[in-house]
Amino acid sequence: MKKLFALCLILFMGVTAFAETLALEQARLLALANSRSLAKYEMSIRSSILDERNQLYNLLPSVSAGYNASMDYMRDLEFVNPVDTFNTGVNLSITQIIFQGGKGFIQKAISSIATESVRKSALAEYFNVLDSVDNAYYAVLEAAATLEAEEASLEAAALSLAIAEVRSVNGIINRGDFLKALADKETRENSRNQARRNLALNITKLRNLTGHSNNVEFVQIDFSAYEEVLSFLAGISDEDADALYARFWNVLAASNPSLAIAALNSERAEMNLSSTWRDFYPTISATVFSGGLSYSTEKGFGTSGRGGVSITGSIPLDFWVISNRIEKSQLASESAALDYINSRVSLEAELLSVLMNIFAQAGSVLSSRRSLEYTERHFEFVMERYRLGQSSVSDVSEATSLYINSRNSHTKSRYNFLQGLSKLRSLCALDDENRLLSFLAGN
Repeated sequence: MKKLFALCLILFMGVTAFAETLALEQARLLALANSRSLAKYEMSIRSSILDERNQLYNLLPSVSAGYNASMDYMRDLEFVNPVDTFNTGVNLSITQIIFQGGKGFIQKAISSIATESVRKSALAEYFNVLDSVDNAYYAVLEAAATLEAEEASLEAAALSLAIAEVRSVNGIINRGDFLKALADKETRENSRNQARRNLALNITKLRNLTGHSNNVEFVQIDFSAYEEVLSFLAGISDEDADALYARFWNVLAASNPSLAIAALNSERAEMNLSSTWRDFYPTISATVFSGGLSYSTEKGFGTSGRGGVSITGSIPLDFWVISNRIEKSQLASESAALDYINSRVSLEAELLSVLMNIFAQAGSVLSSRRSLEYTERHFEFVMERYRLGQSSVSDVSEATSLYINSRNSHTKSRYNFLQGLSKLRSLCALDDENRLLSFLAGN
C-alpha cells in the first residue's frame, strides 16, 4: 500500500502540473492517492501490527529494575540527622511465564488474525474507491454524451424554426405550425441547459474524488475492446451462463474481502473460545532476582550478596465465573459461524444479480446500437422531406425526439454495462481488467 501511495503521489504531481487530459486509469490512481479512508486503513494496519508485536513481547521474559532509598529521623526515641542514616540500593529481576496452557500463543495468533482482517478491510475499501471513481468517471462521460445529443437536438430545432419562419412569412404554413416550431426550440434549449448543469455537477463529484481541480479533457472509453465480450454475453446460453457463474464464484470465494473477513472473524471466535477454556489451567512463573548495588552514609558503597530464583503458581478456583465466560465465547463462536454462512449466501445472490445485469446490459448495448442506426436514418429522411416541404413541424419534432432518445438509451446502456463490470471486479477482487474480460468472453 505504501508503494501504491508513492506511485499515486508521483502521478498526481505529474497530472496536476502538465496533463491536459484525464484518462480513467489516471483518475483511479488519483482517487486512491486522495482517499482519506485508505489512509486511515494504513494507520489501522500499523496499529494492529503493533498490537501483534505486543502479544509477542508478552511471551518473552519480563526484565525489571527496582530502586529504594530511605532516611531515618528518629532512632531509639532520639532525633538523628537524616543524612547520617541515608540508605539506597538497586535490584534486578527477570520473570518468565513457564506454563499458561498455551494461552499466550493463542493470543498471539488472535492478534495475527486481527491484522489480517484489517488488511482485508483495506482491500475492500480499495475496490470501493475504484468503484466510486469509475462510476463518477462514467457519469461524466455519459453526461457529456447526453449534452452532445441535446446540442444536436437544439440545432435541429433551430433549423426547423428557421425554415418555419421563412414559410410563415410566405404564408406556406399556418400560425399553429410556426408556434409549434418555436415551442419545440425553447423546450430543447431548456433540455440542453439542464444537461449542462448535470455535466458540471458530475465533474464536481469526480473532482472531489480525485482531488484534481484543473480543467481537463476527459478521455473517451474505447468500446471496441469490449466487442467480443458483448457479442458473447448478449447471446449467452443457459449452460454457458451457469459455467460462467461457477467460474466467478470460485474466484470470489478465494478472493472476496468481505467473505475473507467473515471467515477470519469465525476463526478468531474459535480461538477466543479455546483461550477461555485455558483459564482453567494453572499459571506458573519463574523469577530470577539479585540485590545488586547498595549505598549508605554509614557504610558507603557495597554489593548485596542476595540473589535467587523463585517459582510462583496460581490455580483459579472460581470455576463458575470461567464457565460463564466459556458459554459466552461459545455463543460468540456460533454467531460468527452464522455470519460467515450469511455472507456466503448474500454474495451468491449478489454475484448472480451482477452477472444477470451484465448479460442484460450487453444485449441492450447491441439492440440500442441497431435502434440508433435506424432512428438516425429516419431522422435524416424526415429532415430532408421537411426541407422539401413534404413533412410537418410535428414530424420533425417526433423524429428528433426518437433519435435523441435512442442516442441517450444507447449511451446509458454502454455505461451501465461498464458499471456492471466494475461491480463484478470488486466482488471478485480482480484488479486485472484483461483477465476479467477474458473470463467473461468464455476464454
